[in-house]
Amino acid sequence: MSEEFPSATPELRVNNVARAAIYYEKCFGFHWDWGVEGIGQVSRGGCRIFLTDDAFRGAGGNWTPLVIWLNLGSKAEVDELHEAWSSSGAQIVAKPESKPWHLHEFTAA
Repeated sequence: MSEEFPSATPELRVNNVARAAIYYEKCFGFHWDWGVEGIGQVSRGGCRIFLTDDAFRGAGGNWTPLVIWLNLGSKAEVDELHEAWSSSGAQIVAKPESKPWHLHEFTAA
């Protein structure tokens, strides 16, 4: 077995996979890769996210909030991404801020 893992692919539980995919395309610049009943995938570069609904996971799914970090290369890149996502209509929960844990970050939903 290789010591290298591929990039993790988070699974986000959504109410409607098709509507969520449209939001990710319009607001976050992702591409709709594929979808079948209850599950689909969006991607942007090397970042992939599975979108699933109740029909796919049922009672065994996880509804707790999920946080996904995108580690960018600089404060300027964080600010540029915030501006792009804000301009596209993404729901921004917290504006960019330099944190005591030495990261410059913002939160989008």
